[in-house]
Amino acid sequence: MYCTLDDIKGSMTEDRLIELTDEDDLGVIDQTKIDKAIKSADSLINSYCGTKYSVPFATAPDVVNTWSIDIAIYYLYKNSDCDELPEKIKDAYKDAIKQLDGVSKGTISLGEDPAPSAASEGGASSNKDSSDRVFTRDNMKGF
Repeated sequence: MYCTLDDIKGSMTEDRLIELTDEDDLGVIDQTKIDKAIKSADSLINSYCGTKYSVPFATAPDVVNTWSIDIAIYYLYKNSDCDELPEKIKDAYKDAIKQLDGVSKGTISLGEDPAPSAASEGGASSNKDSSDRVFTRDNMKGF
């Protein structure tokens, strides 16, 4: 996972997390909902970054951690009973998506080596050249 509950706690209060995740009114954070939001955020990040990098990242760049936090918080709000999504949460989500789109298009670099690209043009390749020919015009005269 690119972020943890502690990372999310650094961006919002524990009371707010309880409010967003505790449907049973137990007064505790529902870790399952946190994990689900983080997993969804990480899947989204991988879908964008996977076009240029090998994902999942073994050691995620700091910006990936930030995106994971912002997107996971957005998902927590979207999946909760909250009536209104705060503007700053929407803006952080939109900004993360905009940056991820830049990564996908190659206009934003994560500072890591991109994954090797597959051969895309030219068709088939061979280790043979014209000197390897068995049948030539000269040795095929008369046939």
